Amino acid sequence: MFDYQFVRENFELVKNAIKLKNEKVNIAQFTELDAKRRELIKNRDSLRLQQKNLSKEVAEFKKQGQDCPELITKSKQAGDDEKKINLELDNIESALKELLSWIPNIPHSSVPPETQTIREYGTPHNLPVPFRRPTGFGNGSHAFDFEPLPANELCEYLGILDFKRASKAAGASFPCYKGAGARLELALINFMMAVHCEQGYTPILPPFLVTPDSMFNTGQLPKMKDDMYYIPADNLYLNPTAEVPLINLHQDEILENLPLKYVGYTTCFRREAGSYGKETKGLKRVHQFNKVELITFTRPEDSYQELESMVTDAEEVLKRLGLPYRVVLLPANELSFASTKTYDIEVWAPASKEWLEVSSCSNSEDFQARRGKIRFREKGKTSPAHILNGSGVATARTFIALVEQYQTKERTIKLPNALIPYLGLTEIKK
Repeated sequence: MFDYQFVRENFELVKNAIKLKNEKVNIAQFTELDAKRRELIKNRDSLRLQQKNLSKEVAEFKKQGQDCPELITKSKQAGDDEKKINLELDNIESALKELLSWIPNIPHSSVPPETQTIREYGTPHNLPVPFRRPTGFGNGSHAFDFEPLPANELCEYLGILDFKRASKAAGASFPCYKGAGARLELALINFMMAVHCEQGYTPILPPFLVTPDSMFNTGQLPKMKDDMYYIPADNLYLNPTAEVPLINLHQDEILENLPLKYVGYTTCFRREAGSYGKETKGLKRVHQFNKVELITFTRPEDSYQELESMVTDAEEVLKRLGLPYRVVLLPANELSFASTKTYDIEVWAPASKEWLEVSSCSNSEDFQARRGKIRFREKGKTSPAHILNGSGVATARTFIALVEQYQTKERTIKLPNALIPYLGLTEIKK
């Protein structure tokens, strides 16, 4: 969250960020409230000085054994006036804090006006538009010689997903993996964790519940409040992404030896009550999903290079699975509230004939660190760290792409070699 001085000194920059990200913030109100706040502080300080001088005069009179009722009355009045100002100042600062909490992070100067495809990998099946085949991905045609089934239909045929029974237990849009489907989901999680541990990330299994402060620190609150599951009795939220608990492990801390890199697994829960909450059949949009998350705490001068590294680390998962994908750079109006720059990784689902976002890798610079008071020490000085987050990757949509990519004419799923050690199967059959 930005402080008063930053917004005051960078007003047009902040105003433009609000416009670019399509946020609804009455930024003009900041100028009015900030001016009033500074006026009140000036008046309060003047009254304090007046009261201090009056107290000295009263003490001098009393030392001489003289009464000074008028001075005592003036001093008391100054104290009463200060209390009134402090009360008004508290109200103004509460309003300012609320307004500042809705101001999004500022997009980086390299963010494009429109979505930009940065690179592509693999040769997607059934792709309706031209797609470059990278060297080394494979030889020959990757077109199906049969009509492939979408993941929902194939999983239902194989009996590895059961949304109908899941709805009995929890309602719509909750998945239930069965048999080889459950084994495949767990294998994906373990495989991803192993890949990222190889890359130098420290594995973490964090709490699945988080406090409102933790949600605020990472930028989910106040904006995304209606999209989250909340437990009033305990004043806790169900974790919407492992980004929240992983980052908040270090709230109110001074970090040493940066960069600090974590890979964490959690089940994630999102109500998606807003504009993104429309019901979608199958795994594409669910209220509960599994995700392996990458987090990096780093120095400001290194954060954009770390962002590029994080994207490469997430890509490695899809490369080893042999899934065609593309990396896109998002425009400002698609950035999250806390992000300054985001790369999405989209995997190709050949039967559904669509690109599915399986990872978003973002730099929040010091936006989340300032909210969570996460600093680092260098040369005796402490400064807010830069924090990056990325999915490494979300399993539900990866599950869709993998099932569709590796299906056979016989309606089985031949598994990629990278997963076999984690699954104990080479093929999923009915």
